[in-house]
Amino acid sequence: MGSMTSKPWLLFVLLLILSYCTACFSVAGDTLSAGLSLSRNDTLLSNGSKFELGFFSPGSSSKIYLGIWYKNFDEKNPVWVANRENPLSDRSSLRLNLSEDGNLLLFGNSSNIPFWSTNLAFRGSNLTEAVLRDDGNFVLRDRSNPSTIFWGSFDHLTDTWLPGSNLGIDKVTGKPQHLISWKNKEDPAPGVFSMVLDPNGSNQLVLEWNKSQIYLSSGVWDEKIHTFALAPELTMLKHVFNYTFVSNGNERYFTYYLKDPSYRAKFLMNSTGNIQLLAWLSGPLEWKLFWSQPTGQSNNYGFCGAFGVYRDNISSPCECLKGFEPFSKNDTILNDWTGGCVRKSPLQCENNTYANGKKDWFVKMPFLKLPVNSKAYSAASDRDCEVACMNKCSCTAYAYNSSGYCVIWEGALLNLQQFSDGGETMYLRLAADEHQSTKGKKWKVWVAVLVPTTGLILCLFICFSTKGKLKPVGEKTSSNNLLLFDFNTELNAINEEMNTNNNMKKKEKDFELPLFSYESVSAASNNFSAVNKLGEGGYGPVYKGKLLRGQEVAVKMLSKRSGQGNEEFRNEIILIAKLQHRNLVRILGCCIERDEKILIYEYMPNQSLDVYLFDPIKNKMLTWETRVHIIGGIAQGLLYLHQYSRLRIIHRDLKPSNILLDNEMNPKISDFGMARIVGGNETKANTNRIVGTYGYMSPEYAIGGLYSIKSDVFSFGVLLLEIISGKKNTSFYNTSSLNLLRYAWELWVDDRSLELINPTIGYPSASSLPLRFINIGLLCVEENPTDRPTMLDVVSMISDEHAPLPKPKQPAFTKGQNMMDTNPTDDSAGNCSNNSVTISTLEAR
Repeated sequence: MGSMTSKPWLLFVLLLILSYCTACFSVAGDTLSAGLSLSRNDTLLSNGSKFELGFFSPGSSSKIYLGIWYKNFDEKNPVWVANRENPLSDRSSLRLNLSEDGNLLLFGNSSNIPFWSTNLAFRGSNLTEAVLRDDGNFVLRDRSNPSTIFWGSFDHLTDTWLPGSNLGIDKVTGKPQHLISWKNKEDPAPGVFSMVLDPNGSNQLVLEWNKSQIYLSSGVWDEKIHTFALAPELTMLKHVFNYTFVSNGNERYFTYYLKDPSYRAKFLMNSTGNIQLLAWLSGPLEWKLFWSQPTGQSNNYGFCGAFGVYRDNISSPCECLKGFEPFSKNDTILNDWTGGCVRKSPLQCENNTYANGKKDWFVKMPFLKLPVNSKAYSAASDRDCEVACMNKCSCTAYAYNSSGYCVIWEGALLNLQQFSDGGETMYLRLAADEHQSTKGKKWKVWVAVLVPTTGLILCLFICFSTKGKLKPVGEKTSSNNLLLFDFNTELNAINEEMNTNNNMKKKEKDFELPLFSYESVSAASNNFSAVNKLGEGGYGPVYKGKLLRGQEVAVKMLSKRSGQGNEEFRNEIILIAKLQHRNLVRILGCCIERDEKILIYEYMPNQSLDVYLFDPIKNKMLTWETRVHIIGGIAQGLLYLHQYSRLRIIHRDLKPSNILLDNEMNPKISDFGMARIVGGNETKANTNRIVGTYGYMSPEYAIGGLYSIKSDVFSFGVLLLEIISGKKNTSFYNTSSLNLLRYAWELWVDDRSLELINPTIGYPSASSLPLRFINIGLLCVEENPTDRPTMLDVVSMISDEHAPLPKPKQPAFTKGQNMMDTNPTDDSAGNCSNNSVTISTLEAR
């Protein structure tokens, strides 16, 4: 002790070390005590280790924020951000203080001015403590009475709605709480998209653009079945979630809870305007997308910002109008178009001068979905409408039709969408300088047109002179001309070799796809016109094409906004090219040019099965005999994939829209983008990336990521029951049955199964055959994969009408309790929701 007093500097150092350690222990765990700080490397960890609070920088950004995130996930995706509008930059001086008056203060420099504060009115509460709770709520509470909460992050939502938090009307301020998106994936600042309890007073949630324009609503809450009228898919997740709507004299809000506390979940209002439900239920800690709305970004109001136009079939969905450029090129790289576009040259009327006789002018913009904020004018002609707009400097565009209807737009143009065909024509106002610059570049335009035209003529001459040969996809040599190709000859050659057992293996090994030029594919489909469009799925739009010999083809183009990508494109090429069966669709070639990925298929004149199955009029065209024929063909196709093809294939996305029908109503399985190859002796595999369509996905795959040939059997069972009933699996959300599987099971138990079949389609006088098919369908959708038959068993059951069938057990997704509480076998990993949302993959924020 004497040495300490003789060396006061040593005592001083010791006191500094002790005070530092005390501070370290103060911020450990889930609590920040009064008078202490959380520094840049410190974090708070909730009591059950579910959530963590600390400092982070999103993506490649150098800006620093205080946030909360789920612990142990590979991606640090914050569920709450304190200083989203005031980022920090000085990493060395970061600190979160709990002041003596009981407020949280966030500092990021040497000044005493906080970047963010809880800003509570009370003072002198040195018993206050800040605690990160295990539900993700960061609260200020009374240490002597923990149930007394002064402030909580749940009352200040950012872009994420966590289980247990409320979304509705703030009980203190009386104002609606908004779930507001990030500006982009690297900027947590409030974006233009939000979700809120309907400000008009109805019991529904709505998505808004700029807190002004509603572009999607959930439909009114149905208290009887605890779901939204326009979001029935959420009902199918009731074994995982419990939704509640509270309305009394003091407050109105929605909330939800997880039935199993070990699960993780969140609703995310993302920066592109979609509300997403992400959850983790089992397996590696990675988020899986369970539900997302709206489908397609063209439905997100103002997605491309002011003077931006949304276009299909291009590398980027947004472009600036002629004469405009992005307000921020850096933001648009991050797919953030909220800043929109600005003029390259100011209008002459804005300068109050028409020097050298230059005047503003109008450029024609055809095939548009026009903005809604227009004003009607009376005009006798197109010229009068143009003059009405020109005389108002605030007028930015006008439109006129032959019936004398004239409208003009003032200020920014929002929510523009341009089609390849159809729509309406608008005339956009541009500066005279833009007109001059266009004239000055005319010689460049002529060169740009003449050079490729000459090259194309030369290519056509060569193509007419020589017969095109099949080329591997990967070759960089010149492509075939689709218009001149003779598919009948090629398909006959393939069929001939496929029917010869000696050449079977050789054909599977040597067959390679023709590679077609983009110009010829575009010409065959009439420049991908809307008239030729057959439909659109998760992969992208499909167009009808016609060749010079009169042959028809289907052209499927990978959409840039699709969740699918290179992996799915490779799957289609590798799998379908090597698989030849009368009940599998044939791929005829592909095109990889201009950043486009296009597949060419044989054309199916009767389109897909869902076109007939769920249409009240076309449904009657499918007689009982036709339905049995379709069921048998699908079973034969799956059996080939599972057992007789050189590659053992699990399709993973079997549903009516992926069953195409030829001119004789023969079914052909299509869309192998989600399919997976397993080894010759393997029958199952595991994945962290759930793909497919809820409502057709087996429980062990939808929740646990375990897929097998029995997953396809489950999908086939759902499809079989849909075919014989004419009812969609997810069309029962407003009834006690909830889905087709439960409805079929209830009828089976009550010995009323024939009620499942619509009598208008007719069926044999002997009821044994329809009952047999219902029995087969119920066997295929049993909860435990090991209880389901193989496709070989199914084909045998269908072909032998007199062989006895086992009695089915209760199907998956029909029990009242949580399916995850059952005891899974080696082939089962739990249960999943049952809805009709097509999903592909999940990308981090």
